[in-house]
This record gives sequence, C-alpha cells and structure tokens, in this order.
Amino acid sequence: MYLDYAATTPVDPRVIKAMMPYYGQIFGNTMSLHQMGMKTAAAVEKVRKVVADFIGAQPEEIIFTGSATESNNMVLKGLAEAYPDKKKILISAIEHDCIVESTKWLSNKGYIVKKIPVDREGFVNLDFIKKEMDEDTLVVSVIHGNNEIGTIQDIGAIGKVCLEKGVYFHTDAAQSLGKVKIDVEKEMIDLLTGSSHKIYGPKGAAFLYVKKGIKITPLLHGGGHENGLRSSTVNAPAIVGMGKAIEIIKKSQDENQKIKKLRDKLIDGILKTIPDCFLNGSKDNRLVNNVNISFKRVEGEGMLLELDGYNISCSTGSACSSRMLEPSAVLLAIGLKAEEAHGSLRFSLGRWTTDEDIDYVLKVLPLVVNRFRKMSPFKN
Repeated sequence: MYLDYAATTPVDPRVIKAMMPYYGQIFGNTMSLHQMGMKTAAAVEKVRKVVADFIGAQPEEIIFTGSATESNNMVLKGLAEAYPDKKKILISAIEHDCIVESTKWLSNKGYIVKKIPVDREGFVNLDFIKKEMDEDTLVVSVIHGNNEIGTIQDIGAIGKVCLEKGVYFHTDAAQSLGKVKIDVEKEMIDLLTGSSHKIYGPKGAAFLYVKKGIKITPLLHGGGHENGLRSSTVNAPAIVGMGKAIEIIKKSQDENQKIKKLRDKLIDGILKTIPDCFLNGSKDNRLVNNVNISFKRVEGEGMLLELDGYNISCSTGSACSSRMLEPSAVLLAIGLKAEEAHGSLRFSLGRWTTDEDIDYVLKVLPLVVNRFRKMSPFKN
C-alpha cells in the first residue's frame, strides 16, 4: 500500500483521460499560428485561468514551468538578476532543498543568506524576520506546508510583515496546494510555487505566480514562451492535466476531511501502541495527510526497508534526499538530535488511502519497531 503521497501522487484516471487528446489529436505547438497550434494554445490559456482562480490571482500572473524546483530556482535567481542592488535573502531553516541549494549558489555570488529559526513545532520566528529585514533585503522565502513535518505556516502574518517592510514574499506551496485554501491577495503573497504531481496531476508541469509589477529575469532564453519568462516548447498535455487535477480538487470538498480523519487515526494509533516515539511538527496546524514520527533506538532506513517487505511504502524525511545517510536538516532545525532524526518515518496519505490501510500499518509497524529495538545496541 502506498503511503508516500508527499513524494508524488498517482495520476488520477480522470486527469489521464483529459490529457490524452493533447498527445495525438490536438498536438500543435502553442507558438504556431495555424489552427492546430491555436487550439493547443487556447487549452493552455484555459488552464492558466483555472490556476489563477484557484489561488486568487490574475491569469497573466501565472507562469507555467516544468517543476516546483524550477519555479523556486526561477524566483530566487530571477529576482537576484532583476534587482542586483539588493543582496540579502531570508529563508526558513526548514526549506526544501531546491531553495537551500539555490541560495547556496547565490551566496557564492556575494549574496547574504540568513536562515529564519523555527521552534520545536516548525513555526518560523516572526520577530527574527522583522529584525533582519532592512533596505538591502530582496526576498523572504518561507515554505507554506512543510514537506517533511507537515507544519503549516501563517503565511498571511509573514506576508503582512514583508509588505510593511517593502520586501518581496515568496512561499513554496507545492505540498499545501489543494490541502489549504490560498488567496495570494488576502495573504499578501508576491510569489508562489505550485506543482502538478503533488495533486494527482502528471509530472513535468508546475507553475509560478508572480504578482503584477514584479520583475523576474528568465533562467531560460529562446523562443519567448510564457511572455518571455520561460522559453521552451510548452508541455501542453501536462499543463492540461494539472488544470484537470485542480478542477477535481475544487469539486471534492470532503476529501481533505476524510484524509485528515485517517491521518489522526494513524497518529493516535502509533503513539498509543508504540512506546518511546513522538510526533514531529505541529499537531494542530499540519497538512491533512502528513504523519512524521520519530522512534527512539531504531534506525529509519532499516524500518523503511522492512516495511517495504510488508508492501508498505513510506519515507524517511524528504523523498528528494531519502537515499542520503545524513540526518534530515528539517528535523535538526526543530531541535532533534541526530539519532532522533535518523529514527524518523514519514507516512503521507492520499485520495485512495483507506481505513484498512491504516489498520494494516498499525498491525505491522509495532512488530517492525520491536524487532529493530531488540537488535539495537542502544538501551533505554
């Protein structure tokens, strides 16, 4: 059973059906002036409006990209190129690797990068943001719903502080899109990243919201696609799929409540049946599908492989770095010791998770943890 929806989601069959015509029947290049090209372009523009309406933006403020990683790189590097006089960037201590690595690249070019500390539940320190922002600050980037621990930030509060200081505010909403209502105007967000494959759409499609009036220097140069901001032949089938995925979410109002109920059942069941374990992230303000638990005196990678043998797919920390043996930077940032971080598992639920799935995990997981603890050299 698949409990790694935070890493990627299966493509909904309704999304696949919507995409199919754009592979063989309406396959034109959106830049072509003939009928086939214009039909494809019209389909893409329809999705642009769907995405914009979903987050309270205007269609011309939406740029289609190939991934959330590309969107996040585009924000930081594109702003840096467009506003070269501002050399300070603030990011949270629990950002996704693509934000972290982008800022490392910029720091080698003379930019000052400050990491905003977080508390034990993963919430950013607003006072630190207020203190560190000055006339040299270019952008504040804070992940909305954390991909590892599930904590949801109060992005409206952060946006208000940034607006008062005249600093751009970006949030990576790849994990929260579709799970938390977002309104870029009300929450004073200047730039926002969203991803298709986290919402039952295809891989290869994502978007970046850029508030009207903000300059971004493109990373890719070529034929001038996406109003000159992202040259590359438009991946129309994937974009259409992303649009369909959003339409399905809008019509499935009860889905998140169902997933949240299963999430709470899994959290409560683990904490009640397995001693010496604890939840990471906020208990109340967390993504509806996220369960991140640290188990003392056991090693996460070993448990993951053992659970895989029981046909349970989960993750240790971030899926993008799960093959690395370094402890999760996110878990260290919230105050865990390295050995506690190494003993963490992330279960992420989704559209097709069932009560029976949760029951099965709660039956198998205590056996796996107990087996590993018996072999562990670490005692109580």
